[in-house]
Amino acid sequence: MAGIWVFADNRDRTLELLNAGRSLADRMSARVAAFATEERFAGEYIACGADTVYVHQALAEGQPFESCLPVLADLARAEDPDVILVGATGRGKEIGARLAARLDAGLCSGCVSFDPDDSGKSLKMNRLVYGGAATQTVVCQGRPQMATVPPRTFEPAAAQEGRTGEIVTLPPPPPSSIRVIGRSAKQRDSVDVTEAKIIVCVGRGFEKKEDISLARDLARVLNGEVGCSRPVAEELQWLPEEVYLGISGKKVKPVLYVGLGVSGQVQHITGIRDSKVILAVNRDENAPIFEAADFGIVGDLYQVVPKLIEELKQALEA
Repeated sequence: MAGIWVFADNRDRTLELLNAGRSLADRMSARVAAFATEERFAGEYIACGADTVYVHQALAEGQPFESCLPVLADLARAEDPDVILVGATGRGKEIGARLAARLDAGLCSGCVSFDPDDSGKSLKMNRLVYGGAATQTVVCQGRPQMATVPPRTFEPAAAQEGRTGEIVTLPPPPPSSIRVIGRSAKQRDSVDVTEAKIIVCVGRGFEKKEDISLARDLARVLNGEVGCSRPVAEELQWLPEEVYLGISGKKVKPVLYVGLGVSGQVQHITGIRDSKVILAVNRDENAPIFEAADFGIVGDLYQVVPKLIEELKQALEA
């Protein structure tokens, strides 16, 4: 094989793709190339599995990051990679789609896993459909085979001592007809729940907005963050949309997810399914969330949560 490329617009997503790309390359006898937005990341990418690192040159003032597309397309035509994995951030999804169009290549969006077929030349790429109720397998017929991979689908690659590789500086991108005339940070009312190790999720089992203080108290004891189901954010507007979890909201991968009064419809489960441990509290013993939970408590959250908080405080003080 000519190789496997991994491309993302930031370091964390690149390390995740390197984990996936290196594992795939070992099974397909291929080399891995990664792309770095800054030269200071090149050595780390090599230690984490890249055989070659292509370094983007600094963009001219006002030039958007998407200006790198012509350089990427020219390099792909010259090097003819078999697989290109792109981090599915907001910017990455746009670049992946535009690059696939330039290369006349197939693209599997939202790819969550992949394996070589029996020939070892093609990938069977899997993506979730119907709100996570089913998995679709996609095989691209042409080259390169491309996929966008959602953040946190894979763990970051670990560094290995003694790895060596090649660092190549890419040519500067051509001038773009688009100019960035200003940047402003998006105002957020909450933290980024996608980075939280522990999440306490508020569901429709809460009777009024003021009662969310129970979830906040539990999250404080656990040193976690508060999230919610879609109705709590969009219908009741008790919490900001930035913390709603689900297929059209945030997809999270915490060490511990605690669902309080969350029914667990498939759209919500899709957003939390990669949690290491799922604990559910619901008075309905037939609530769908219990099927996905590692631990379940059937009971009224207004009685269960204060007891959990008290027990946790005692355990921490012991």
